[in-house]
Amino acid sequence: MPQRPYEKLIVWQEAFKLTLWVYQITKKFPADERFGVISQMRRSASSVPMNIAEGNVKRSAREKAHFLETALASLEELHCQFRIALGLSYVTQQEFDEADGRIHRISYLLNKLRSSIL
Repeated sequence: MPQRPYEKLIVWQEAFKLTLWVYQITKKFPADERFGVISQMRRSASSVPMNIAEGNVKRSAREKAHFLETALASLEELHCQFRIALGLSYVTQQEFDEADGRIHRISYLLNKLRSSIL
């Protein structure tokens, strides 16, 4: 099966892996957070690769950049949510550090991609 153009982007691949990882991490959160922080973290994480994909088909550089900026905003939101999860002891320091590293890398790649199209 051929790849979609966005699937060839390293930033999309990394964001997709992050999303799957967030789903795995949040499985261990308390059940009463199902509609709270779990839902928010999953939506923020999945927003990143979805916005990269959507932006990839836009014709103008301005539109592409808009979707990449939305992806960046979702990453920052996810980082804050991980900090909350750490404060509530839903994730370990090691898990937070891994999330921080992944988020930092994806943010760097998104900024580079955005700069290349503007």
